Amino acid sequence: MTQPDADLITAYRTLLLDPLLFCQHGSGLKLRRYQERVAHAVVHSVVQGLGLSIVVMFCRQSGKNELQAQLETYLLTLLSPLNAEIVKVSPTWKPQSLNAMRRLERVLSGNVMSSQLKWEKEQGYIFRVGKARITFLSGSPTANIVGATAGTLLECDEAQDVSIEKWDKDINPMAASTNATRVFWGTAWTSQTLLARELRAALEAEKADNIQRVFIADADRVGREVPAYKRFVQAETAKLGRNHPFVRTQFYCEEIDSQGGMFPPERQALMKGDHPPLAAPQDGHTYAFLVDVGGEDKPPSPDGRGDGGEGEHDSTALTIVEIDLSLLNDPAIAAPRYLVRHRRAWTGAAQTALYSELRALAELWQPRRVVVDSTGIGAGLASFLDKAFPGQVIPFTFTLASKTALGWGFLAVIETGRFKDHASNAGAMHLEGALHLDHQRTFQQQLELCQLETLPGPGRMIRWGVPDGARHPITGELVHDDLLISAALSSLLDREEWGTAESAVVAAYDPLADLTF
Repeated sequence: MTQPDADLITAYRTLLLDPLLFCQHGSGLKLRRYQERVAHAVVHSVVQGLGLSIVVMFCRQSGKNELQAQLETYLLTLLSPLNAEIVKVSPTWKPQSLNAMRRLERVLSGNVMSSQLKWEKEQGYIFRVGKARITFLSGSPTANIVGATAGTLLECDEAQDVSIEKWDKDINPMAASTNATRVFWGTAWTSQTLLARELRAALEAEKADNIQRVFIADADRVGREVPAYKRFVQAETAKLGRNHPFVRTQFYCEEIDSQGGMFPPERQALMKGDHPPLAAPQDGHTYAFLVDVGGEDKPPSPDGRGDGGEGEHDSTALTIVEIDLSLLNDPAIAAPRYLVRHRRAWTGAAQTALYSELRALAELWQPRRVVVDSTGIGAGLASFLDKAFPGQVIPFTFTLASKTALGWGFLAVIETGRFKDHASNAGAMHLEGALHLDHQRTFQQQLELCQLETLPGPGRMIRWGVPDGARHPITGELVHDDLLISAALSSLLDREEWGTAESAVVAAYDPLADLTF
């Protein structure tokens, strides 16, 4: 053996002594301090056969996936003379497993040692370095993955999105025969996830033997090492609010309840304004209409019990907000505030009557935008309004995905102090003022009874609203969420380009004029 060859072997052996050296000198990547601790813990458990269950909770975009690929490359290279089996499970095959494989392929090709060993890819989802292999699998509820063996290491990426049932039944047994090390990677979500369960179990195990199993890096921890990340999180927090569920979980590693009230007192307090309601628009101000469409009255059934009559379904609710553009020049927010100025509600009204009233109100208030529920029977009303006020109408169709986005968006508007209800004591001594306060009390009831439920899976889907059949705890009256949904439509206005142009709503052709009902 020549001296250069011997020197090279010695250098390679040195790199394999420590995963940090392997990453820095083999891949050209120096791990951050919070990544280093994880790398040492995982490698120690694997090499020593400790069979630990390690939980790694990193804030979003802080290098979790890159660390995974570097560790996998190191272990495959280190264990290449052995029949070592690693299994990595992600919540979905596409895109998560595919992304993980592409990331590993890049690191394997770029590392001086693994590239020299001429790694291979088998069957499209298995990577082999020497005799060591890693198999990528989907952890979706319907994936058929029984039979794989993780004799060395079992990884669960985004463990908060893998169902506990799937893990316990199909995935965890893969590590049973050798008591392989298990690593749960993820980001905080609710206290009911697989990641949360394993976090608590690992903390209890730490108390028993003082071996660290839990590694958490939140935005403050990452920001101390990466100033650019600190600035990014500050900007996101300014846009969404520190108490927005996304900011709390994705950046600050704080779990949220999987079920509970959507508008606790502190969130309701953020919605209180000191401006008065208005009976009519003020010159020089910009307004928008937010319309949630309810059902029409139906004739009573033969038994006299009614069939969707008044009080049995929600109302069509209109919230008129003033668009306050003063925050557009604030680079941290760059979005309007929405000040509630007027509310209306119609229960059981026919679509023709609704259209006539909304048209008259629009001609009075001259809104720049009309956001309208176009789901089901609302489609017709949205179409009529669009023909009457072309270019001004924003139709919104409710689905699980769209209502989820609406809920998260509305919370962002609230948490940044940009949705403000009118004052509760303004103009209360006259009929118009009393109507404002009556609608406001109804709105407050809907806030108090609104529930939020997070759904399992990677989509961050939620169900939210006032539960069917909910009643006011004092009066016993049915409570719907029509005014609440109407208010939430304000978040769609964030997508619009706002300026100082005058309103463009003008008297228009009436699409109902030529129709006979």
